[in-house]
Amino acid sequence: MSKAFTRESDGDDEDDLPEESGGLPITAKNYMTPEGFARLRDELDAFLRKERPEVVKVVSWAAGNGDRSENGDYIYGKKRLREIDRRVRYLSKRLANAEVVDSAKRGKTDKVFFGATVTTATEKGEERTVKIVGVDEVDLAKGHVSWISPIAKALLRAEEGDVVKLRTPAGVEELEIVKVEYR
Repeated sequence: MSKAFTRESDGDDEDDLPEESGGLPITAKNYMTPEGFARLRDELDAFLRKERPEVVKVVSWAAGNGDRSENGDYIYGKKRLREIDRRVRYLSKRLANAEVVDSAKRGKTDKVFFGATVTTATEKGEERTVKIVGVDEVDLAKGHVSWISPIAKALLRAEEGDVVKLRTPAGVEELEIVKVEYR
């Protein structure tokens, strides 16, 4: 095969990589809590107002030093700029497509909807609490699960006192909904 139509790459061309999908199905809306929206907006602002301008200064200074092929500040700076720009594009798209759902505005209800904090009990009496949030807000250490996760799908639209079935790798697990809160 002729090498005329093949592309040589040094392996650092990250701009050709596909952007993250964020785990959200293509047809689904990007629901977010107000707190999650604010956190992503703050992250975007920090990149645009602080980190990116600082890296641009370093790259400009390093470019003025001459030979760029062996200049670590220039090489690292350009790589970091690509990473920042990729994250900025991702955050901008996620925020532009976000649909903020404020669970505090929901009337008093015992039904599980987006933004609910749900306490469940297993057949063995073990309790666990999860909060149903957007895909960009998942934090298992805090008990925040995505609204498209299996546990959230099992809980959604159920009421306090209901028993729902959750399919797990170990089999079907029954969870009783002990408490539903909207904080």
